[in-house]
Amino acid sequence: MTEDTTGTLREPGSQWYDNEAGPLVRPYAMTGGRTKPGPTGVRFDLIALVTLDPGAPGTDDDTALGPEHRTLIDLCRTETQSVAELAADADLPVGVVRVLLGDLVELGCVTVSRPVPPAQLPDERILREVIEGLRAL
Repeated sequence: MTEDTTGTLREPGSQWYDNEAGPLVRPYAMTGGRTKPGPTGVRFDLIALVTLDPGAPGTDDDTALGPEHRTLIDLCRTETQSVAELAADADLPVGVVRVLLGDLVELGCVTVSRPVPPAQLPDERILREVIEGLRAL
């Protein structure tokens, strides 16, 4: 136990936790001060799907991974998740999750499938014709 400036005895490390606010670790500390994912500056859409790579090298015992990286890996173990879902489930800002995912992509731990651009989606008229054809059956 240590004594703080008010004379209260505290557990070691408890100065980094506030009972009302939670952990007092700033987002820049989780990302090492980085604001963009990876050296290539890849951006992840909120609806991009993240899947754990089954052949990922050393996701269980890799010392290069921080606790936030491991949280994201654990969330992807059960099912493919979107970037937005990962941010919500990990209780982290989306910007932090994007940077951490960039690390995991570079390490080969996860794969990201990006959404189909709107220009490549089928024409709405064609989809309506298919629906009408199915109803006619």
